[in-house]
Amino acid sequence: MTKFGEHWEQSLRDLAAKAGAAAVQDANIQGKDIEAMYIGNMSGGRFIGQEHIGALAADSLGLNPIPATRVEAACASGGLAFRQAYLSIAGGAFDMVVAGGVEKMTDVLTGQATTTLGGAADQEWETFFGATFPSLYALMAKRHMHDYGTTEEQLAKVSVKNHANGAKNPYAQFQRELSLETVMNSSYVAEPLKLLDCSPITDGAAAVILASEEKAKQITDNPIWIKASAQASDTLALHTRQSLTGLAATRTAARKAYEQAKIKPGDLDLAEVHDCFTIAELMAIEDLGITEKGMSGKHVDQGEFTLDSRLPINTSGGLKSCGHPVGATGIKQIAELTWQLRGQAGKRQVNGAEIGLAHNVGGSGATVSVHILSR
Repeated sequence: MTKFGEHWEQSLRDLAAKAGAAAVQDANIQGKDIEAMYIGNMSGGRFIGQEHIGALAADSLGLNPIPATRVEAACASGGLAFRQAYLSIAGGAFDMVVAGGVEKMTDVLTGQATTTLGGAADQEWETFFGATFPSLYALMAKRHMHDYGTTEEQLAKVSVKNHANGAKNPYAQFQRELSLETVMNSSYVAEPLKLLDCSPITDGAAAVILASEEKAKQITDNPIWIKASAQASDTLALHTRQSLTGLAATRTAARKAYEQAKIKPGDLDLAEVHDCFTIAELMAIEDLGITEKGMSGKHVDQGEFTLDSRLPINTSGGLKSCGHPVGATGIKQIAELTWQLRGQAGKRQVNGAEIGLAHNVGGSGATVSVHILSR
């Protein structure tokens, strides 16, 4: 990974090259060993005027003439790039590939970034009428509060927890803790969501190397195994969904992933979930089967999901504290799980971590990927 944040002095090309080079070095391989590349990027054209991201990344990393493919699925672009890399090896096409993600979001004004991100919603039925992503997730939060008694304080506690983790992460955009009072006193962006309930605008890149079982055994004695890879879709617009209090695509992808890995939610040792807004983390906890429906806020009240709990969630700081360069987030989640499962996560290390889950969401839930990794 690169550090996530506002990188005025670095281009998208620079960020992609830095993360890719670090992944090659970590894997103790050479660039010539890599046979293909899949790179997640949501909107390089709107953010920096650059399309053709796959070719640009391959060129920047000196990997020509390998096939390089850009993968786009809004904020789930990184998770799907990882899945495409996995499928290319599982299908026998390649033995070693790189999966990456990159986004350069701070070169435009906030209003332009908001408009660009709005392309992940339904342009005709939502964005055209003025809906932004904070407002869409605010609708979900309001309904969750109505149905289950979820409170703004419970939402704020998610932010406090994730900032406590991010403060221990040298890659995080915001490496500082927040008090509950600070979060509660931040201004509303879209009621009930406040400024400190929302993930930031971020630059950054991440990359991982995947290899076939035979190839992995040749280069490492301690590989991290992909136990499951699943993806699901839902309607783009909220108004045609069966419920506003959860994501059907998460439930479908999670069920498939648990079946592939032959585990249950209770077998997880940690999880990186998509907390673009604090309500998104609470819904993910429920949709992944970690708690019963409507109960996640109450579990947060009881101090669960912290680093020293039975199931830590978002040890990286999540999107909220680590940052959210939309094309790179899904790969960042995989990198964090890998470090945790190797025992290399430093001050945020989860003791005895053996099984981890990564949950990456595109837009308001129209695309979801779920991956399960183990050591």
